[in-house]
Amino acid sequence: MHYAVSGKFLSSRSAEFLQLLTNGIIANQKPDGKEILASMERAVIDHQGTVLWSEVCYCSTPLQHERETVYDHFFTNLETRQVDSYQDFAGQPFMAFLQDQSS
Repeated sequence: MHYAVSGKFLSSRSAEFLQLLTNGIIANQKPDGKEILASMERAVIDHQGTVLWSEVCYCSTPLQHERETVYDHFFTNLETRQVDSYQDFAGQPFMAFLQDQSS
């Protein structure tokens, strides 16, 4: 199933999250690491600090494993809603934001 996801990013953890996204740790996580990485590459951050993205997940509870292993460490107030396919959102590319915050 496809989900539209939003959450407040804990910007104090920018460098750590960027490192995990770029060093292969998250990408190699089974079964969902590649989808997490692709989702963060699709994600945008709006002017209020809310990150928006879409993601595929097959858990009975949306993003259960992804939240336990990654998202709950870097986001608060995560919300999901089921959608028909990947969605595009307006905002700054999230990966560029992470790189700016980490330099």
